Amino acid sequence: MYIQYAEYDKNLLIRPCDNKSEVKVAVEKILQNVREKGDEALFEYAREFDNSFLSSLYASEEEFAEAECKVPENIKRAILKAKENIEKFHRAQIHEGESLEISSGIRCWRKIVPINKVGLYVPGGTAPLFSTVLMLAIPAVIAGVKDIILATPSKGGKVNPEVLYSARIAGVGKVLKVGGAQAIAAFGYGTESIEKRDKIFGPGNSYVTEAKKQISMYTQIDMPAGPSEVMVVADKTSNPAFVASDLLSQAEHGKDSQVMLLIIAEDERKARDIYLNVEKEMGKEIAEIGRHEYMLPSLSHSYAFHVRGKSEAIEIINEYAPEHLIISTEDPASILEYVENAGSVFLGSYSPESAGDYASGTNHTLPTSGWAKSYSGVSVDSFIKKITVQELTRDGLFSIADVVEAMAEREGLMAHSYAVKVRRKV
Repeated sequence: MYIQYAEYDKNLLIRPCDNKSEVKVAVEKILQNVREKGDEALFEYAREFDNSFLSSLYASEEEFAEAECKVPENIKRAILKAKENIEKFHRAQIHEGESLEISSGIRCWRKIVPINKVGLYVPGGTAPLFSTVLMLAIPAVIAGVKDIILATPSKGGKVNPEVLYSARIAGVGKVLKVGGAQAIAAFGYGTESIEKRDKIFGPGNSYVTEAKKQISMYTQIDMPAGPSEVMVVADKTSNPAFVASDLLSQAEHGKDSQVMLLIIAEDERKARDIYLNVEKEMGKEIAEIGRHEYMLPSLSHSYAFHVRGKSEAIEIINEYAPEHLIISTEDPASILEYVENAGSVFLGSYSPESAGDYASGTNHTLPTSGWAKSYSGVSVDSFIKKITVQELTRDGLFSIADVVEAMAEREGLMAHSYAVKVRRKV
């Protein structure tokens, strides 16, 4: 069996994790080294971790041009189409700040401004995720961010050509050829050649994730993140091959990824039949796809649960708060109505998670490890600030003066009250 069939137990919803203490200590050391030695530490870590003997921390114009020549034409077309769809969805997220006349003489509004300096992190470990370049850079550019640096590992001194090509067409010209916790440290502290970032975005391995957590004391991050995950809800109408492929599409991300299957069925026997059909298809697909070194460990800490109805499925979904939720049932909308905690939702048999990862238009940088209970995925909103503004006339201030004075004095803040009183004397 690939995924374990089990009686539902809330304790089984716990995510797998690495040796956290070991990762924490290693990251602390890297962050401290970058903070103290700056660029020198980045060059050292590039040699140590990526066998990259860099002459410059940034990709040159020649490297951008070389990358464009290396990317196959069919991949260029795919990237451009994905960019088009992602731009359409994210441009629709732009909106004006609210402006309201609260009462005569009191006007309040919100001024929307982009974050000034952002750092985008793009992983380059088990697979160079050039799609993540689009997912991070496009909303940043749409939001109007002026200073964008993208960091990604270089192998032997070279950045993946698709990553460089995607950065260029998305509007990012500064690509830092450094990955891992050291790149996050550079973004968070700044170095001689990297100005400190106001906010850091992007997924990564356990070291990158730990670095973002630690650096969040110095600069803002997009969200806490962990290994990738999916929860698939299936019933008797689901295509077992489709379900199996959706589970494997997340299992291949890494050994610590997790996939969950909820089977809605009238009784245990029917649920087991659905489970066995999915397992059969999974075996066929694993043999065809490969990447066993990532899939099999991931599947070993993944589960399939029998649920007896939609209400029980909804309860488990909202408790687990999956990064990706695929509802491949007879009536997916009836479940979606009650979903409160999920990063991104995919409805029906023809909405695979991979569509959202690449080209449907939504963003694939999403909260994991249950953080969907309190975080949203990356959007244009992630790259902007909303500043409240108020303007009061003399009459407007006097209309609320008694309220302000009474509340301020009750709280013991007499200077607050006096700031109103002094104006009433004029």
